[in-house]
Amino acid sequence: MFQSQSVNLDILKKRAFNLRWATVPEGVIPLTAADPDFPSAPEIAESIIRFTKDRYLSYGPASGLPEFNESLANYYVVKRNIPANPGFIFPVDSAAFGIYLTCKAFLSAGEEAIIFDPVDFLFRYSTEAVGGVAVPFAIPPGSDTVDFGKLEQLITPKTRMICLCNPLNPTGKVFKKDELLQLGEIACKHGLIILSDEIWSDIVYTPNLYTSIASLNEEIRNQTITVTGFSKSYGLAGLRIGAVMASNQAHYDRLFEVSLHGSTIHGANILSQVAATTALNDCGYWLDDFLVHLQKMRDLTVRELNATQGFKCISPEGCYVAFTNITGTGKSSKEIHQLLLDRAKVAVVPGAKEWFGEGAEGFIRMSFATSEDILNEALHNIKTTVNNL
Repeated sequence: MFQSQSVNLDILKKRAFNLRWATVPEGVIPLTAADPDFPSAPEIAESIIRFTKDRYLSYGPASGLPEFNESLANYYVVKRNIPANPGFIFPVDSAAFGIYLTCKAFLSAGEEAIIFDPVDFLFRYSTEAVGGVAVPFAIPPGSDTVDFGKLEQLITPKTRMICLCNPLNPTGKVFKKDELLQLGEIACKHGLIILSDEIWSDIVYTPNLYTSIASLNEEIRNQTITVTGFSKSYGLAGLRIGAVMASNQAHYDRLFEVSLHGSTIHGANILSQVAATTALNDCGYWLDDFLVHLQKMRDLTVRELNATQGFKCISPEGCYVAFTNITGTGKSSKEIHQLLLDRAKVAVVPGAKEWFGEGAEGFIRMSFATSEDILNEALHNIKTTVNNL
């Protein structure tokens, strides 16, 4: 399933947008947006075909298809050790919208949310889009234990939320249980909402173990809104499907009210819910094989990047992105981005504030969710270009 011949570049060049194959010049390899180059599991396409064959595409329940909510609740119970209630889950059109929705539900103008630095731009964007103030908490790349006691020093009377991204995009850090317990106890002590983005939680490399913060204890769970999606684990970015999960009725009611799902202004489409349900119920084998491939690609990527002069890449514990320190080249992340695009014909994401926060300067991020042949070509081009500067 994850052989080089499985990648259909002709289709990708027509359909893969968001900085990827359909948007870059011919001949450029896009290791940009974290979106797999492989086709999704066949069961997903078959389930969509079966559903549409009846030609009834009526309104679905605003709170989500029961089978979707039940499948996701079962996933949280079995895979994440969370006593999930399907009645506190509803689908949204992406994890990105789930992050925005949580900010909209629990932040008012001028109130503060603590976000990691570096982290995906969506946390700052969503906080500021609802009039909130994003307060960065620096987390260095690597697996060193984070002292969340320093995070507590950032809390003010205006703080309402802590945004947890676990595993952390872009560094690939997987937070340890004791770190999460420390974060959770701080949130409970100050009455803060924990926005837990877990879209990457399936992409964790051995021997690392994933812990969901909502699994730690009831008190922490009651402060947590868990957000997930199906683009990273199952390659369903174009279907625009994610979910939010509360742990009590008050939080669920607040989220659902501001989602506007009840008014039909917003909602997750039925076919996407059918696809995601199939992914959860029938495609575990596909995800397992994908992880085996990704672990091999991670090791290849880290090895080759560390053989590139001026580059230093710490092996990510999770996610399928490599976050590489390029300060040894004497160039900025934007200069390296442009150099690689022009000479190596490889597109990467520069560690610019608008993508990952101020803490990302001096780094570049690249996705390795592609075939071994494509990755080998890209890494060879990068190494040859930089080593000949």
